[in-house]
Amino acid sequence: MKRSIPGPMFLILATCAALLLIGAAKVGDTAPNFTATASNGKIVHLSDYSGKYVVLEWHNKGCPYVGKQYNSGNMQRLQKQWTARGVVWLTIISSAPGKQGYVTAGEENAYLAKMQAAPTAALLDPTGEIGHLYDAKTSPHMIVINAQGTVIYNGAIDDKPTTDLGDVPGATNYVSLALEQSLAGKQVATPATRPYGCSVKYSDSSH
Repeated sequence: MKRSIPGPMFLILATCAALLLIGAAKVGDTAPNFTATASNGKIVHLSDYSGKYVVLEWHNKGCPYVGKQYNSGNMQRLQKQWTARGVVWLTIISSAPGKQGYVTAGEENAYLAKMQAAPTAALLDPTGEIGHLYDAKTSPHMIVINAQGTVIYNGAIDDKPTTDLGDVPGATNYVSLALEQSLAGKQVATPATRPYGCSVKYSDSSH
């Protein structure tokens, strides 16, 4: 005799399955579209950048792993280097209100100016919607999307999972490698790595 799954349990299982299908953004998948408000007040849609390479950078200014990249100037250098070559760079802040890394638009603009950061835009994601859409686990967590809208890299910024600023110069930067190789028409040699850093500070109710 077949056992039926109770209605509420079926709905929960179906929802979880749908989230798993939607939220992974694995390498080779089409990057999920999203809409967000940038710290400068503009509304940004990922689809606005169709035909361009896009880097997504999960950010939390209170995280020492993020501090390593910004206090060394490395993240700003990457932002300037790649946006100068036509790549769109979106910094995403998925920290919930009251959690480490949460900022208002004004606070983020002041931080960008202080650090001389140069992303295309800094996106505020306090509900964690974009973070969950891409299953962002850490700050920094890096995603690279090619001009066809396909995820070609997902993972850590580099191969030195430390907070030591001295590790930056000798690190292999997976984001730059993915962009260089893909722009040259080559396969990305390392398309996925394990992200490292501080866990993304989602709201307790956003899971």
